[in-house]
Amino acid sequence: MTSCSRLETFISEPTTVVASESTTSASTIIDTVIEQSEENATTQTESSEMETVMVLRINDQVIGVEWEDNESVESLKELAAKGTITIDMSMYGGFEQVGPIGSTLPSNDEQITTESGDIVLYSGNQIVFFYGSNSWAYTRLGKVQDMSASELEGLLGNGDVTLTITIE
Repeated sequence: MTSCSRLETFISEPTTVVASESTTSASTIIDTVIEQSEENATTQTESSEMETVMVLRINDQVIGVEWEDNESVESLKELAAKGTITIDMSMYGGFEQVGPIGSTLPSNDEQITTESGDIVLYSGNQIVFFYGSNSWAYTRLGKVQDMSASELEGLLGNGDVTLTITIE
């Protein structure tokens, strides 16, 4: 590949190279521009990856969640990246809110005992948000941070809620 075609490959935005009276060769200038373009592309990619966060809200209140690192959460992120996920949740059993995602996600169910603040996937297509405890086969999605069990019960235990998930 020639220096010019390498330069065209790596520059995606207009770049100005100012010639000076020095004896720097054209190929050295081109190599420098290519190196800077590669560094900028890497920085932009890392920056955009770090800026995207999956945000969960209950009735428009942002809830801090530590998301699990699993295939189900990755699929949920991909779904949210296409547009806001809105789930009408219903109270169930006096200890949870449950609602349909509208899609089936990959699951890796295991028998667990949940506690207040656990967010799980049930049957591959429903999100369950606990403000109490239950034992069943679920796939863990996340855990609420910085809210007490009584705060969660106050938020989730007084009627149906709307859960939204966005990428921000």
